[in-house]
Amino acid sequence: METIKLTNINKFFGEDIARVHVLRDLNFTANPGELILILGPSGSGKSTFLTIAGGLQTPSSGSVMINNQEIMNLSQKQKDKFRLNEIGFVLQAYNLVPYLTVKEQFQLVDRVKKTGNLSEEKLNEMLQTLEISNLKDKYPDQLSGGQKQRVAIARALYTNPSIVLADEPTAALDSARVKEVGNLLSNLSHQQNKTIIVVTHDIRLEEFADHIYHLDDGFLKKTK
Repeated sequence: METIKLTNINKFFGEDIARVHVLRDLNFTANPGELILILGPSGSGKSTFLTIAGGLQTPSSGSVMINNQEIMNLSQKQKDKFRLNEIGFVLQAYNLVPYLTVKEQFQLVDRVKKTGNLSEEKLNEMLQTLEISNLKDKYPDQLSGGQKQRVAIARALYTNPSIVLADEPTAALDSARVKEVGNLLSNLSHQQNKTIIVVTHDIRLEEFADHIYHLDDGFLKKTK
């Protein structure tokens, strides 16, 4: 069964002469066990695509199906609950709570989503894989950009979502870290049957992808 199906998606911003057609008649499907890259230059609509695919933003027209649920038919409260249980987001802004340590970031998730999260053992394994297990007592302002990025990835995966949507997850990482994150995402998709979609301009991730699409001027084209 398709985990995400976008049908005839159009997205406009602005009005009258300032109106911009960001996504154009876009069709896309993703399945369990796939790591998919959406490549494209800055301003090509990648982040808009991702937020629509995750139900954070509403398209101007078209259909968004997530795990066989038409997301636009849900109330805002239903959407929030659906995303909490089904989707893990890795956003460019990291969205770490500044006054919480790394360890407390995960404890906060436990308060919001009380069941279904990774066990302490699995969490520790993931933190070790990402080489951030020694940062548990650090605050976000004590971390480098790359460390924040890896904590944000771990937090998104902590809820054990069926779908992971990542916006430039390797932007602040060197090539060795990119390889670690690429291997982690690939293993998660294949071994745990998760759908993972990464929007990026980082071609270093191409070797890990099952499918690759290019998004340019609002048009999506599959290239692998």
